[in-house]
Amino acid sequence: MDAPLDSSGRGRGEQEAPAALRRAGLLSALPAEDGGAVDARVDDPTRDPESGLVGAAAVRRAGDAIAARVADLLAAGRRPLVVGGDCAILPGICRALPFGADLWFVDAHPDFFDGATSETGEGADMDLSVVTGHGPAAAAGVDGPLVDPGRVHLLGHRPPTDEASRVEAARVDPRIRQVPAAELRRRGPGTVGAALAAGAGPAWLHLDLDAVDPADLPAVTYPVPGGLRWPELVALVAPLARAERLLGMSVTDLNVDEDPDGRHTRRVVDVLAEALGR
Repeated sequence: MDAPLDSSGRGRGEQEAPAALRRAGLLSALPAEDGGAVDARVDDPTRDPESGLVGAAAVRRAGDAIAARVADLLAAGRRPLVVGGDCAILPGICRALPFGADLWFVDAHPDFFDGATSETGEGADMDLSVVTGHGPAAAAGVDGPLVDPGRVHLLGHRPPTDEASRVEAARVDPRIRQVPAAELRRRGPGTVGAALAAGAGPAWLHLDLDAVDPADLPAVTYPVPGGLRWPELVALVAPLARAERLLGMSVTDLNVDEDPDGRHTRRVVDVLAEALGR
């Protein structure tokens, strides 16, 4: 299902990513059925003075639509693949999940700002913070955590390099289990993925494509060097995406504005097909 949410409210390339991935053959490349699209567009770039969130009302409305659709699919016994958009789709998804579910969060950033510490005010700055109960409730439309921080695995992020990212890193809930990119590479992405997949209980997999090193995928909004190369990402994601206990998966942050000839979009399709199994 498509969730074309760009939390800057300015219609950046993430908003057009679901449609671009469809044109590049994503649906035919996967063993999947068409789940349609939800109205998740945010067209208000104004920062809410109370919550610090850009387009707060529109983000809540988008989250309502995402939550309802994911809940319907799960109730029907389906395993949703939610294609964003940016990471601000995550609170809506998590509203539809059982509270005790694991969250496998693969991202270059911890996404742990809140409305006061985020320089941009974008919901994609603070989605993991929101779903663990440390961000503005306006981004989720509900108070309190949507997932248990002790069930969250933050994977593939890079160390802080400036004062803002140091502030963000200091805010991360200590109960969250962190495996940064360098440690993933040392332990072996496939080994880490297989160990997580073998656990118990339901789980959701969230993949922000900026987890990939910009040498392989520069078409993201906030690229960070030192990330996983494509084969390493496939090794990590494949066992997670194929785990029996997986409820579903979200994919975010392909910025098609940075991909004028579409070659990176086509590469994302190929990688997802490889990881999920043709």
